[in-house]
Amino acid sequence: MSLRATPTMGGAKGRCNSLERMTDVYAGTPTGDSNDDLLALARRVALTAGELVKRRREEGVTVADLKSSAVDVVTLADRESEVLIRRLLQQSRPDDGFYGEEGAEDEGTSGLTWIVDPIDGTVNYLYNIPHYAISIAVVRGSADPLTWTALAGCVLNPVSGEVYTASAGGGAFLNDAPISVAPAVELEQALVGTGFAYDAATRGRQGEVVAKLLTQTRDIRRIGSAALDLCLVASGRLNAYYERGLKPWDHAAAALIATEAGARVAGLDGAKASGEMLIAGESSVTIALEKLLVNYGIETVTEG
Repeated sequence: MSLRATPTMGGAKGRCNSLERMTDVYAGTPTGDSNDDLLALARRVALTAGELVKRRREEGVTVADLKSSAVDVVTLADRESEVLIRRLLQQSRPDDGFYGEEGAEDEGTSGLTWIVDPIDGTVNYLYNIPHYAISIAVVRGSADPLTWTALAGCVLNPVSGEVYTASAGGGAFLNDAPISVAPAVELEQALVGTGFAYDAATRGRQGEVVAKLLTQTRDIRRIGSAALDLCLVASGRLNAYYERGLKPWDHAAAALIATEAGARVAGLDGAKASGEMLIAGESSVTIALEKLLVNYGIETVTEG
């Protein structure tokens, strides 16, 4: 089944018309199969979705639903952004698959799949904290990080205007300037990012691990967007980042960006990064961090 557009969720006629106008410009613009072509498309689509998301934030955010818990929210803007991104990609790449956070999923026939987070950092978005992102990646294969091959990815912060991009073998960039991971440091000098689960009991166990890490690192940052946190690693603003429980859309684009910036991005024991674990940073820093995380029982921290 090829990628198909779906109706706007939220129902307002004005919002629907707005999405239609934003997709008109893409009509009849097919995109080639090279990594550069795919990256250019991801960037164009992310910038267009960013305009919508930023405008909706200025208009006022409406919570549309709850997901895994009372604090795991989805806004109307999340849904609108995913619908818009899906339509734009469909116009240029109708045979590709699609996998989005808000539930849109098509298998496709081309062998390529777009992995999309329409707003990564929705709680930040809800509170108007300017650290949220549009994340768009294209992979060869299905939406399984253990088996896919990432080809291109774009992560956009609509508020700051920072655009992180990468293609396989093509390097990583921030607003067209090359970026690279921070150099090796001892773990006690490393600034480390992480994220927490929505389940309160799981957050408590994650907090116990963080409390131990605080005495072994420069400091810990919990900023609220996995995609942007990985991009902070890619640009040398964080020495390392780790999280357990990430979904494919959380890291598909940003993990490629970090890798192309020279980071080691992996799970435990050399496994590929996935929901089981993702640790990113300069190689020696991630190896030292992994040892501590295992010693502190990170493998036992599971949902609920």
